[in-house]
Amino acid sequence: MGLLDQIAAAVPGVAGKGQGTGVNAVLLQQLMMMLSKPGALDNLLAAFRGGGLGNVLQSWIGTGQNLPISADQVRTVLGAGTVSELAKQVGIGESETANALSSLLPHVVDKLAPGGKLPSQPDFSGLMSSLGKLLS
Repeated sequence: MGLLDQIAAAVPGVAGKGQGTGVNAVLLQQLMMMLSKPGALDNLLAAFRGGGLGNVLQSWIGTGQNLPISADQVRTVLGAGTVSELAKQVGIGESETANALSSLLPHVVDKLAPGGKLPSQPDFSGLMSSLGKLLS
């Protein structure tokens, strides 16, 4: 099972049938594209630390239980502009985007950090091609 399959299986509404499946899959695609940019993970780590949520991100990177994050905390850490841009790309409201990201982010970061270590630049090459399967 690949990384994308693991994320899709862990997050309700990304794979399979049901309400919000397409929206969550498209949001996951946009999130993965955002995180695949050089330096994005370092910037995310700095944003969490700067927002006083370093312990939350560290729980996702570590091998223990993932701490939750609220939609408001997502807006604080990512910035209202990033949430707004993702909402436009996905075609949903900002509140819905922030709520969905509060579910997606812990799983994505957790799966990007196997063994409790966040890579400096993860290899997303196979993920983006696999993502097409989720969206069809």
